[in-house]
Amino acid sequence: MDTETPIETGLGLKEAVQEFPEGGIRGWATALGTALIMFSTLGYVNSWGILRSYYETHQLSEQSPDQVAWIGSLQSFFVFGGTLFGGPMFDRWGEKVIRPAAVAYVLSRMVTSFCQRYWQFLLAQGVFGGISLGMTMSPSMAATPQYFYKKRGTAMGIIMAGSSVSGVVWPIALSKMLHNERLGFGWSLRIVGFIMLAVLALGATGIKARLPPRKSGFLLLRAFRDPVYCLNVTSSFFLFMGMFTPVFFLPGYALAKGMDRELAGYLLAILNGASFIGRVVPGILADRFGRYNMLFGATLASGIITLCWTKCETSEDIIVFAVFFGFCSGALVSGASTTLASCPGDPKDIGTYMGMGLFLSSFAVLISPPINGALLKADNDVLDVSIFSGVLLLVGAVAVLLTKAFGPGGLWAKT
Repeated sequence: MDTETPIETGLGLKEAVQEFPEGGIRGWATALGTALIMFSTLGYVNSWGILRSYYETHQLSEQSPDQVAWIGSLQSFFVFGGTLFGGPMFDRWGEKVIRPAAVAYVLSRMVTSFCQRYWQFLLAQGVFGGISLGMTMSPSMAATPQYFYKKRGTAMGIIMAGSSVSGVVWPIALSKMLHNERLGFGWSLRIVGFIMLAVLALGATGIKARLPPRKSGFLLLRAFRDPVYCLNVTSSFFLFMGMFTPVFFLPGYALAKGMDRELAGYLLAILNGASFIGRVVPGILADRFGRYNMLFGATLASGIITLCWTKCETSEDIIVFAVFFGFCSGALVSGASTTLASCPGDPKDIGTYMGMGLFLSSFAVLISPPINGALLKADNDVLDVSIFSGVLLLVGAVAVLLTKAFGPGGLWAKT
């Protein structure tokens, strides 16, 4: 039977909430189910670089790079923007909100497979795909933190590892299928949709809310009276604005530097393979050495590596960059989600706190790719892009330190 135990909120106040079971069959089944959801949602977003390169040489060859970037930008924006509704809906109605959203997401893949014009891709993949993806992902992410507190970093790392595995599988699969004359673009995306349907169905069966639904208001605006929560949102904004840039632009940069097209198609798989380790290991270490400590270190390292991007001239250099950036950046999304989930005193509010925070951070994802597309010079010269994104990540690292300074125990606490 659950007991009452005091948990510190972001402000350091103590509220009596139910004790976390720290796992159990149901808890780990929920974490595994969420990892499968992440495999088909956020992990697929990490394959945008492959699709961007394909669009620019096929259906959308007459569009500028920043115009094409808007497709991925809108999709990424609605992925995180959808959490404003998906998180609170989970708190109020539980895991059943995942299923209709997952069906809509698979349908968006099928619709995109028939697109030929720019506005069609914007609506089908950018808007419809992004909203349905976010409404599938965010309720899933809110479920696991209800089962974990002391092991929350580990659990969230395992969840995000699902997207890393996906980031290895989808770029390779898409690269192979898109350039297969017998499949082409249409059937490549339809095959992706059928695979997602099976994986999402399996993942949704494993997810179960632990707590009874919350009956209070849909949004919890009182969260913004907590300076720690506000600083968490601020740091997430800068992290999201800087971290996706290499994921979107690295394949094109590699091609411009003379890398073989097939090898360039594997770059995102290499990056996400390293990201798998970077999400699991820092998650485990975060439970031991502090969540903010690990997030700060990962953000600082990611910013420095991004600033070094243009020093990579050969194929070997670019592969090494992909490995190091993948490892260091792997902890950013899981780390930001973990710290946001730690702000509410009552675990019934986790979905809403995460949803509101990720929604505000999603505006960074909306504006970053078009800005980078405009900064991108001829022949995929990413000097300005790397400086812009690297500095944003360093600012995010400073924001993480400020968040920790305002939290319980201050700057030198093991948090």
